[in-house]
Amino acid sequence: MAAKGGREKIKLESTAGTGHFYTTDKNKKTTPEKMLIKKFDPVARKHVDYKEVKLK
Repeated sequence: MAAKGGREKIKLESTAGTGHFYTTDKNKKTTPEKMLIKKFDPVARKHVDYKEVKLK
């Protein structure tokens, strides 16, 4: 039987306050710190920072 993967699902939430979010996964072993990525927010219609929050 194969081992469990080291990837965990996360939610990237817009810092613009629009409520828009992306879901993705990341490897907890190689990147233990929280992610901060600049992505496009279609509600704000511009590129903003997206911060990692726990997926419920």
